[in-house]
Amino acid sequence: MNLTGKKILLGVTGSIAAYKAAHLTRLLIKSGAEVQIIMSTSAFDFITPLTLATLSKRPVLSQFKKDETGEWNNHVELGLWADLFLVAPLSANTLAKFALGICDNLLAAVYLSARCPVMVAPAMDLDMYQHPAVQSNLNLLEGFGHEVLHAESGELASGLSGQGRMMEPEHILGYVQSFFKGNDDFKGKKVLITMGPTVEALDPVRFISNHSSGKMGMAIAEEFSKRGAEVFVVSGPIALKVSKEKFHWNSVTSADEMYGLAAVLHPKVDICIFTAAVADYAPAQIAPEKIKKDSALISISLRKNVDIALELGKMKRVNQIHVGFALETENEAANAKAKLRKKNFDLIVLNSAKVEGAGFKVDTNQVELFGADGRSVHSELASKTTIAALILDQIKTIPVWV
Repeated sequence: MNLTGKKILLGVTGSIAAYKAAHLTRLLIKSGAEVQIIMSTSAFDFITPLTLATLSKRPVLSQFKKDETGEWNNHVELGLWADLFLVAPLSANTLAKFALGICDNLLAAVYLSARCPVMVAPAMDLDMYQHPAVQSNLNLLEGFGHEVLHAESGELASGLSGQGRMMEPEHILGYVQSFFKGNDDFKGKKVLITMGPTVEALDPVRFISNHSSGKMGMAIAEEFSKRGAEVFVVSGPIALKVSKEKFHWNSVTSADEMYGLAAVLHPKVDICIFTAAVADYAPAQIAPEKIKKDSALISISLRKNVDIALELGKMKRVNQIHVGFALETENEAANAKAKLRKKNFDLIVLNSAKVEGAGFKVDTNQVELFGADGRSVHSELASKTTIAALILDQIKTIPVWV
């Protein structure tokens, strides 16, 4: 999406991830946005104002006073100028100031004066990010109505590996584009989304499941919410940070539980999105006690789970839309099209398990969409936010859309 005419305040704070602000600035400028950068003075230790000024084509601001003449950088005017206030990276220190209303620098003053929406991308080390104080402050910002672009997982500057990396600039750009693209084109629509894995118990401590993280389903749920829909979520166990108050949220564990709840909600909705990775089989019997490793081999009888999309597809109303997902490893397009017909989908989203950077747990995806009307749309590797927007745009063109 083109961001021409959009005015973005970009706050940069003292974090090793500040170097990514250069790439993010370049992406925003390339998309057509006007970018005014405000730095905390601690950010100077990680990236120079000259670098960001050159890329943004505007002087970088950091102090209240412009120069020795007594002129000042008016934080109120800056707060009124912007269409979006984006802080990336957001350090734990500045996060605490925002959460508590501490105003001891220009960046904090502009934040408190801003009337535009606020979006923040935190970045810090693993243990810092997980600390209850940091999580509490992030929850406070979300409670203020700000959008938190939660940190991604990977190798950190400390050498640890885990959640704490600032969201990659390309992914942030996707969120920014989605924000400005947001409209009410799904207002009045009720949407059911199944997401995450299902967990099938073997005994009180062991289970059968899969690697689904729920990230794709969550991106779709967020996109529908931004575009005015009323969203009902039925989710298996996921570890994502979720603002559940945006949705009618329902947590389940097994495939049977997911089907039971989805079947109740199905008649009430206009659109059903089946992103959940439902276990195909479950133990025929759950052992009442922990299974002991007495033998070198063990046999477990499995029963076939209900195919949620197939069963609800049999109940689909004439003007109801069903969208499915297929993760394939061979004969990918043929298998996806077969599922499209068998499960009465209007649209199916094909993921290839062979594409690096796509599929479970990662923040990106590459898909091919096949429609019951014969359409075919291929995407490049992109953030799941961008893929979610693509899927919604394709749903709008389905012939039964009303």
